[in-house]
This record gives sequence, structure tokens and C-alpha cells, in this order.
Amino acid sequence: MKESLEKIVKKFKESWFGVNKACFFSVILLLSAIKSGLFLIGFTIPLVFYIRGIVKAKVPIEPEGTFKYQTCKYKEIGNTVLKLDIWYPNQIKDAYPLIFFAHGGGWISGFRNQPNNVSWCKFLASKGFAAVSIDYRFAMLNSMENILTDYTDALDFIKNNAVELKISRDAIVLMGLSAGGHLALLYSSYYTFMNNEEKMRGIKGVSVYYSPSDLRDLFAKEQKSLFARFATMVTLKGIPNNRPDLYYNYSPIEWISERMIPTLVVHGRKDTIVPYTSSVNLVSKLKSKNIPCRFLIHKKGGHGFETHLKDFRTVRILEETVRFMKRLVK
Repeated sequence: MKESLEKIVKKFKESWFGVNKACFFSVILLLSAIKSGLFLIGFTIPLVFYIRGIVKAKVPIEPEGTFKYQTCKYKEIGNTVLKLDIWYPNQIKDAYPLIFFAHGGGWISGFRNQPNNVSWCKFLASKGFAAVSIDYRFAMLNSMENILTDYTDALDFIKNNAVELKISRDAIVLMGLSAGGHLALLYSSYYTFMNNEEKMRGIKGVSVYYSPSDLRDLFAKEQKSLFARFATMVTLKGIPNNRPDLYYNYSPIEWISERMIPTLVVHGRKDTIVPYTSSVNLVSKLKSKNIPCRFLIHKKGGHGFETHLKDFRTVRILEETVRFMKRLVK
């Protein structure tokens, strides 16, 4: 009995909620100070959302064994230090193809080294990629522009130190989950639309899981997630009717052009956080511009399905994701 209890405590401490509880409750206290009405929403919705299954979250075919990684500080703003972790394959090379990975969390939470992100990085490393998992500032005290600046600075740090970090500058794929996927889509769609060759140099494609392509979709009538609406409202400092320019400018679907890079889109039909239709519309827009793309669908998958389901379709989607990215960096 004692041994079982110790295992539970250990898992809790290693979980997202256990590791980051201080930050989480600091955010809640901030919300309560700003407006008492936000306290109830801010406390109950994110708490239920993240505790649900996050303790054991990992991809179902996570490899056995250990993988080396190193932590780098890529940016410092005042008292805030932003870091990234680089996970390496066990085989030795002078330069590895890179998956530049951004976590989810509605732009208001999440960390580079929470269990599901570590699981993804180990999985990618086992397939021959170096995987970089980044932290970025949260929207509670920052703007979407601040977050995008962090994303860009982290990517520039990797490119500028590629030789030392053993990264191939010409074999990079942007990847993200949920809000992290939104950042990857927005970066790639905007800079290809603007034909910015410097920003896009070496980036061969983008791979996103259950990410919003149109931020207005998170306020659609059929969308019932209070967390998604709350997080988006906090990030863009208002609702679509009040800030139409921001919702337009920060929606990747509005920047899709004929120059967009190959894109992999993954979504579950049962997603209650980010509407499945957001990805349907994105893929339709990509195809209308003749952009090479793939759309992988899990009929029973919800938000974060790849870390909770162990069925054949989930494993197949993960394998197809790796194949898609390997073709891009050959």
C-alpha cells in the first residue's frame, strides 16, 4: 500500500500539474485580482481540462531507453528566462534534421518539458530527428505578438547555433500541438505570404495536431468549450466582435498563399476544444492553392487523443506523421 502511494505521489510530482502548480495558481490569483467574475472560470475550466489524463500522457509508441538532451537559454526579458530543450537521436551524426516543436495550452499555460511534450520528443528522436521543445511567454501578461516574437527568437537561436547544436539548417519542420500548432501555422503562412525568404530558409514543412486555423472558430455556436473561449479572449484581449482586426490577422488561414510550404494536418472528429471544422477549412484552403498537404483524421479522437488512445488508428497516424516529415527533409 505504501509503495503504491509513493508511486502515485511520484507521478503527480512529475506531471504538468504537479511541476507547475505554483505558476498555475499564481495565474489564478492574478485573475481574481483583476476581476472576481473571471476567478471561477479561470480556476475550474483549466483545472478540469489539464488534470484529465495529463499525469500519464504520452504517445502510445514511445520508445524504451534513454535519450540525451540539453537545455539552452535562448532569450531573457527582464526577470523572465526562456529555455528550450534539444533531444537527440542515439545514432551519432554531424547534423540532424530538426523538428521545431511548440507545446499547446491555449497560449496561457503549458511547458516545454511536461510529460506529453517529452514523450513526443523521445518518439521523434527515436525516428532520427533532433527535436527542440520550446517555452514561450504566456498571454496572461503578454500579447500574441510577444508570443510570436518568442517563437521566432527560439527558431533563430537554433539556426544561428546550428553547427554547435548539430542541427541541419536546411532540414527543419515546424510542429505544434493545439496552440503550439497555431504558432507554427501562423509563422509559416505569414512569412510565405510575405515571401520572406530569410525567415523561411531551411524550413521544409509544417505539421500540426488539432490546431485552430481561424481563431473565430473558437467562438462559433457549435463550439462549447469555455476553456478555448476564455484562453482566446485573454490572449487577444477581447472577443471577435470587439477585436475583428486581431482575430483576422492572427488566423493562419487568412495568410495561406501559393507559396505556403507542405502541410500535415491532424485532427480528431470528437474534439471539443478546437473544432474539427477548423482543420477541414484549412485543408480546403491549402488545396485551393495547390499546396501539398495531408489530412489525417481520427474518427473517435478528441483533443490530445494521441497521448490517450492506443488503438491502431492512433499508431497509424503517428507513423504517417513521421513518414510525411522524413520525406520533407531528405
